[in-house]
Amino acid sequence: MAAHRRPRQHPFRSHTARTAAIVALAGAATATGFDGTGQAEPRPTPTQVRTRVDTLYREAETATQKYDGAKEKADAGERRLNSLRDEAARKTQKLNSARNALGSIAAAQYRSGDIAPAWQLALSSAPDRYLDAAALAERVGDRQSAAVSQVRRQLQDIERLRGAARVELKSLRSHQAELRRQKKTVSGKLAEARRLLAELAPSQRGRVTGMTGTDDTAAGRASRAADDTRQALEAGAVAAPDSRAAAAVAYAFAKLGSPYVWGATGPHAFDCSGLVQAAYRSAGVSLPRTTYAQIDAGHRVSRSELRPGDLVFFYSGVSHVGLYIGDGRMIHAPNPSAPVRVAPIDQMPFAGATRVV
Repeated sequence: MAAHRRPRQHPFRSHTARTAAIVALAGAATATGFDGTGQAEPRPTPTQVRTRVDTLYREAETATQKYDGAKEKADAGERRLNSLRDEAARKTQKLNSARNALGSIAAAQYRSGDIAPAWQLALSSAPDRYLDAAALAERVGDRQSAAVSQVRRQLQDIERLRGAARVELKSLRSHQAELRRQKKTVSGKLAEARRLLAELAPSQRGRVTGMTGTDDTAAGRASRAADDTRQALEAGAVAAPDSRAAAAVAYAFAKLGSPYVWGATGPHAFDCSGLVQAAYRSAGVSLPRTTYAQIDAGHRVSRSELRPGDLVFFYSGVSHVGLYIGDGRMIHAPNPSAPVRVAPIDQMPFAGATRVV
């Protein structure tokens, strides 16, 4: 029996083997960590950054147009609400004067010991309910009846105005909530774009933003604006056929180098639709605030029919606009990384054009 027993392993050799196996497994795991999923992601290339930043800017501009539209509606709603409140206040003042007049007549009748139900209106704390319950027109003379009818109409007008104001206030709050949502969207996308650009070296950042060899100081913007103007003038690009279109183009030229600021309509900063709105406002032409509305502000023209002063729109969502100046070029406010500048219209996907004068 003893001859068939397995020999006992030496304790030292067994421990050494286990230790070696553990070390080998740990090494394999470490190698996997460095060569596999645990490895840090490589930094994006300038080309990848440019693609992502361009996408973020387009998405931010789409949200900017929605913000501009919501702001336009909110501003108009606030004006209507204030107008309703002012009118209600004026009518309330007239109502109080009418009630005071009725009160004077009621006081005279009280002193004579003959207070008619009609004049109890002036003493009531709830005249509208009293009027609903009393048939005053049958108890007083024609003059008093007319005065009571006037009070009744004023009460009805005031209640109508208050109802309209409540509806307007609800609409205003909805537009303000939309403003906050779009502002958050724009701010988030622009912040991500700034973060991506900040990770690049200055020379790489210049290539991504199209600012190679230049700076974004006021002097740099002024220099680029002068170059843009000179090139456009050499191309004979500013000969607009209409005096108002010419004035709008001249305004846009004067704003070359101005910074892009989302939601801005001038006079020192602009977003894309704010620039063309301000340009035509200077020429006495009122345009809507957003690209979506501006494209329908005049009559459509084809790309082959473009004349200086026409509005040119880009992307399938019509989220960007520029002012055509001739020779296949436009003045536009591109994005936060570039000031108002001259650019070819084939730089972006063309979506349509509108002539507003």
